[in-house]
Amino acid sequence: MSDLKTPPNSSECERALLGSILLDSVSRSGERIVDVCMSQGISPDAFFDPRNKAVYAAMVSMIRTSRPLDAVTLLDELGKNGTLEAIGGVNFVQSLVDQVGSTANAGYYMSVVKAKALRRRMIETASAVESKCYDEASHPNPQAILGEAETAFLELGGRDSVQYPWSQAIEDSFNRIDKMFSSDGQTFEGLSTGLTHLDEKLQGLKNSEMIVIAARPSVGKTSLAMNIAECAALGRDMNNIPVKCDGGKRHPVMIFSLEMPVEALTKRMLAGRAGVNMWRLARNLCPRKEKEMLTEQLCAAAGELKDAPIYVDDSAGLDIMELRARARRAKKAHGIELIVIDYLQLCKSEDKARQGRQLEVSEISQQIKAMAKELKIPVIVLSQLSRANEQRGDKFERPKLSDLRDSGAIEQDADVVFLLRRPSRNPNDPDSGDEQLAIIDVAKNRNGETGEVKVNFYREYTRFGDREIARSPDDNFVTSEPPPEGHEYSEDPML
Repeated sequence: MSDLKTPPNSSECERALLGSILLDSVSRSGERIVDVCMSQGISPDAFFDPRNKAVYAAMVSMIRTSRPLDAVTLLDELGKNGTLEAIGGVNFVQSLVDQVGSTANAGYYMSVVKAKALRRRMIETASAVESKCYDEASHPNPQAILGEAETAFLELGGRDSVQYPWSQAIEDSFNRIDKMFSSDGQTFEGLSTGLTHLDEKLQGLKNSEMIVIAARPSVGKTSLAMNIAECAALGRDMNNIPVKCDGGKRHPVMIFSLEMPVEALTKRMLAGRAGVNMWRLARNLCPRKEKEMLTEQLCAAAGELKDAPIYVDDSAGLDIMELRARARRAKKAHGIELIVIDYLQLCKSEDKARQGRQLEVSEISQQIKAMAKELKIPVIVLSQLSRANEQRGDKFERPKLSDLRDSGAIEQDADVVFLLRRPSRNPNDPDSGDEQLAIIDVAKNRNGETGEVKVNFYREYTRFGDREIARSPDDNFVTSEPPPEGHEYSEDPML
């Protein structure tokens, strides 16, 4: 038996669909069949028979240039582009009209053509994946191939997605705004960070956003990300109070820890939740009674965190396509609503690795943004800062967006960027004497305001907390300090 197989096709249904389009142009009622075909993503490549493909391509060209479509004008178009004789001349076009008696079954013909075309695309995609599996020299990472395969097949399924009606989009947006007005400031669009004043500035972590937390090493970016993840998963803020905006609802969180093993993450989260200085405890520096009390606190924290919907993947050196594939599976299996990646520079891109680090990081950044949009959830990604803030002569060493390490694409792709710093680490800073002060500079916020938010950082617990700031007597909201110079509100929210 021969292994050669004919790709799935139905030339009869293709011809019947083309005939229905021509017949519809003569006696038309309602939306044109050709317009329905185009709106559902049926392209000339959906036709297997080259003759049918040529005819449909001519039809699409005529519609796009607003020319009338019927048998006569179609023959003229085919004659002009030199394909009339190749398809069989006038007789072939006439046979299309003669083949169908009415347009009643056009929907059925359309569905068959689409289904056959999808099967052929699946076969082509599978063949491409098979070729990569055999070519070990060019594609040494099988996990990367798997990630690319999942992405390719999911894109096949998403090509026929229905456009979101504009009227529905307006209505949904109005309802969200109305809900915010009626909630006395207790509701915002996205997930809570657990930090009151940061939430006020951001209005939460919004779906499809890429949020970058950037800092120099050992400043606390991992701690901040883990604190946000913990609050989202438990539905409680940093003061262990249920988040008011969604009634304390728990949100499943996926953490990709490319730097730290899961044991280190869980130990840090337990200690912070319990308010325990693990350094003193590990070195037996606590009196017996204090140790007993701390043990009780750790047990209570373990009980709370044990059932939290947090999922950790601590695989090192993940390829970005593989990471996307794992995130997609987690979303499907656990309904993930927030992803944390620690950190961007430890990701890899096999496809761009040989083209230089800048292009590789640019590809990684673009893929992370695409993942946030695909999964429709916020994605927090940590990033290192370069030493530029230490070398440009600024004695306060305040970081800028341009200090994001390895690629300017991170700044471009991100929707929100936090530049985290602790003044106590710089003796020249006027606030250097405040050991607890940490500053989250919202340097970019595509859909909101920018500026600095002051918070507390408890180093012994690796935990952030709200910092008391002045209230305006005429305002029901807690207002943060004015944005620093260079971070005024932008008239264009897209900047």
